[in-house]
Amino acid sequence: MSTEAALANTPVGGGRLRTSPSSVAPGEPRKIGYAYVLPALVMYVLFVLAPFIHTIFLSFFSWDGIGPQEFVGLDNYKDIWKSPVFRSSFVHSIVLIVFYAVIPLLIALLLVSIMNRSKIRGLTFYRTALFLPYIVAPTAVAVIWRWLLSPDGPINSGLTAIGLGALTRPWLGDFTFALPAVGVVGTWVMSGLVLVLLLAGVQKIPTSLYEAARIDGAGAWWEFWAVTLPGLRYEIAVVLVLTVTAALRNFDIIYVMTSGGPGTSTIVPSYLVYQQAFIVGSLGGAAAIGFVLAVMIAVINYVIARIGGTSS
Repeated sequence: MSTEAALANTPVGGGRLRTSPSSVAPGEPRKIGYAYVLPALVMYVLFVLAPFIHTIFLSFFSWDGIGPQEFVGLDNYKDIWKSPVFRSSFVHSIVLIVFYAVIPLLIALLLVSIMNRSKIRGLTFYRTALFLPYIVAPTAVAVIWRWLLSPDGPINSGLTAIGLGALTRPWLGDFTFALPAVGVVGTWVMSGLVLVLLLAGVQKIPTSLYEAARIDGAGAWWEFWAVTLPGLRYEIAVVLVLTVTAALRNFDIIYVMTSGGPGTSTIVPSYLVYQQAFIVGSLGGAAAIGFVLAVMIAVINYVIARIGGTSS
């Protein structure tokens, strides 16, 4: 036995061996850790998990929120699936996913590629300015854009001033353009968040990969395809989870800008939950829609996470 090993095994202080912190098995539970987590866990159970379970419970009842509850089994789910408004609301959500997730991602990837190849002065200022819409309250964003898109608002006035008066229209009152108009607002809000996340991700890509690609004669497109895009795989997955979730649970902007109109052209599932619960007075139907929406969001996010490699 070596001298170091002998010293390590020598009893110290009454025959007890002195163990170093590194000798403790990794992952060993600490009771004190549960004490730190307990307040947050209690809040989660009370304000997230319990209401969610209660929502599932209510979805099997017919209830107006005041009178007695009547058990109806799966009738609420059957009714919403038969409703054309419910089906069209999910189609509208898919359209909004394009504006909230796909378009901001494409814009951010383009800007990241440009910024990564050339130094831009005032990058911090531009990054902050683009991120600001995301931190503004959605209600305030909706009020501002409702004014911009009003028939006598700045957008129509600007089109008239440059000789494009034929393109003016009541954007939020047009059955064809109301939903895309709301989608443009979502693109404006989410683009800054997506850009900031991708800029943070591109900084971790080793510069040696770009140097090797340029030595091999790679142009801007091949450098983006072979180096930047694979290096941002995890960030893109996170971005899609955040933006797709925002598109599916969109309520504030729809409520303030269009209230689901004109007609039902901008109704989305989250607004349908509000409508069924507080206007129609069917809490059971609203709970069923909410549960279906929650399952849909969970499934889509799980698929995105699996494809992006962010979950095991």
